[in-house]
Amino acid sequence: MKFSLIQKDAASKARAGVIETGRGQILTPIFMPVGTQGTVKSVSQEQLAERIKAQIILANTYHVFLRPGLEVVNKAGGIHKFINWDKPMLTDSGGYQVFSLSAIRKIKEEGVSFRSHLDGSKIFFSPEIATDIQRTIGADIFMAFDECPPYPCEYKYAKDSMNLTHRWLQRCITRFNETEPLYGVEQNLFPIVQGSVYKDLRIDSAKFIADQNMPGNAIGGLSVGEPHEQMYEMTELVCEHLPADKPRYLMGVGTPENILECIALGIDMFDCVMPTRNARHGFLFTSKGIINIKNEKWKHDYSPVDDLFTPEYSKAYLKHLIKCNEMLGATIASIQNLSFYLWLVGEARQHIIAGDFMDWKKQILPIVMNKL
Repeated sequence: MKFSLIQKDAASKARAGVIETGRGQILTPIFMPVGTQGTVKSVSQEQLAERIKAQIILANTYHVFLRPGLEVVNKAGGIHKFINWDKPMLTDSGGYQVFSLSAIRKIKEEGVSFRSHLDGSKIFFSPEIATDIQRTIGADIFMAFDECPPYPCEYKYAKDSMNLTHRWLQRCITRFNETEPLYGVEQNLFPIVQGSVYKDLRIDSAKFIADQNMPGNAIGGLSVGEPHEQMYEMTELVCEHLPADKPRYLMGVGTPENILECIALGIDMFDCVMPTRNARHGFLFTSKGIINIKNEKWKHDYSPVDDLFTPEYSKAYLKHLIKCNEMLGATIASIQNLSFYLWLVGEARQHIIAGDFMDWKKQILPIVMNKL
């Protein structure tokens, strides 16, 4: 994998770049739609590629491991062939489930014991197992196994958790170096910076991760309940200590405002379930502002949902579909929100290259965050 910086913004730390993978280029900054179980909910791969213009999507290691299972994916020739997606993919490690499934897991030095959320059966993930699973899935980029500490947490917990993540990372790298890709396309392992909202821990973790000299680096443990100001503070701090010649991925973030603010701090890659999850509940991001399509005010509004992204459907029609729980409603709304997110980061890239990113950001944020 190769990362090339095209342009740096003079008024901020924003960057425009290109990530070259075995399955194609990714133009940064980039937003990555989340396809937890090998599908981005409500939209087809054709819609993702041709209409939404997604360049890379995610899958969830824990969920793909449970369903459909590694044997199914492996016999298909890897996740790309199984789901009919020929562009890059990224998988998380299952580490987020260490955080989100806290009631049904136990953390030890060796790894994490889970109870399946499906049937209660026992599951064990170690750094080595998580690495092997992601090799089998076949993602172009996959994440080191980590622990994401909750917010808030005590300093000692955050430090112990960070050190455990670092030890697990070294085991992931060892396993990664001992194994080969299964499907003839290179794979890349990204470490994850942890440390909660403690400055010294975040600096220590960023330095440790940078020293591993992997193809890219991620920042985890943010957007888990902390105030946005702390998220920005930690992001800026970490970016100062991660290498400038490697892509930086801020995991699980977030709102359009979060994304633009963090682009300005030096982040290149983002993912979040927000655009599709909100879409299914009728909450739309548009080029003119935020719409709750369930509101009665749209019942007789026959203007397009958005002139840029979904001009063929009216607000009145989409309101009807969402109210009736019709599947098409979730599809149209998801296309709208994902198209908006990809457009937003694409516009950010163009304005970074043009040299007026910060001026554009000040102009666009009040528009797209305005509630209509």
